[in-house]
Amino acid sequence: MSGNALQLTWPEEDVALVTFTRADSYNTLSMEMLSELEEALDIATNMRARAMILTGSGRAFCAGADLNLYGEGGIMSMPPLDIRDKYLGRIALLCDRLEEVRFPVIAAINGFALGGGLEIALSCDFRIMSRDTKIGLPEVRLGATPGAGGVQKLGRFVGRGKALEWILLGKHVTAEEAETHGLLYKTVGAEEVLPAALELAVSIKKLSPMAIGQCKMSIHLSGDVDGKSARRFGLEALTTLIGSRDWQEGIRAFLEKRDPKFER
Repeated sequence: MSGNALQLTWPEEDVALVTFTRADSYNTLSMEMLSELEEALDIATNMRARAMILTGSGRAFCAGADLNLYGEGGIMSMPPLDIRDKYLGRIALLCDRLEEVRFPVIAAINGFALGGGLEIALSCDFRIMSRDTKIGLPEVRLGATPGAGGVQKLGRFVGRGKALEWILLGKHVTAEEAETHGLLYKTVGAEEVLPAALELAVSIKKLSPMAIGQCKMSIHLSGDVDGKSARRFGLEALTTLIGSRDWQEGIRAFLEKRDPKFER
């Protein structure tokens, strides 16, 4: 898939790579990009991808909302509810979908990830970040607030105190600070971001896709419900796996002292 705002390629078998290609606009979230990212997720799901990587071109991973849409004659002429439903809500739903797809999603943060761009990265399962770039939720500088889950997710990752500091001050956070507070899988040099993401994706391919899907759902659900309900869901997830082809292969491989070979 090669669109006007992104490209979908397969650098490894069963590994989808989405590259945002609006480098001149710092890969901001145009309407076209939202549509193409929705389509890329559809394709990866239908192709039964084992992992997906999101990255950017140029100096940015994604610098958030396309502020050109707010210019004269743009969406600012719409009522607030229409702005929500036709633009902001679509970003939020995409962030939700990144959490809900059954395969792991890796954010290869090659450059600035700001506002909605960081919200997308926070919705991924792993974040690998270039040491020489910055991230942040600087919406307060524009008289706004993160609306696609950034407030809630950042607090879960780094704690309420740091979330208050980073969001209320509109901070641009270094890779070192983000890693210190547990937000990142790892930091690497700028040229190593994509290779590190591919290496991680290949390692994921060796694991059970059915088990990964159930674990991912259990982890995300645990942040939205009470502990007892989350524990019950985890038990049902395990019950679903018992006797499955992945379960059988995993147990058989363990007993035969070999690496398992899980199917798509």
